[in-house]
Amino acid sequence: MVISLSVVVLLLVLAWIFMRSGGLKFSHALVCVLLGFYLASSSMAATIHDGLTATAEVVSGLRP
Repeated sequence: MVISLSVVVLLLVLAWIFMRSGGLKFSHALVCVLLGFYLASSSMAATIHDGLTATAEVVSGLRP
């Protein structure tokens, strides 16, 4: 678990740097995909899913 969490943090930092630089190349996209796979298999996956579900419910409840 410690190793996979370290990999997730490293990939998150790399993805953040790539997004801030403005240019998303193939290698940058690959890092983002790997981050997604590691996040999906981590213990944080349920929390992320619940947070996205709650956000989607709030947004769908808004009336313009």
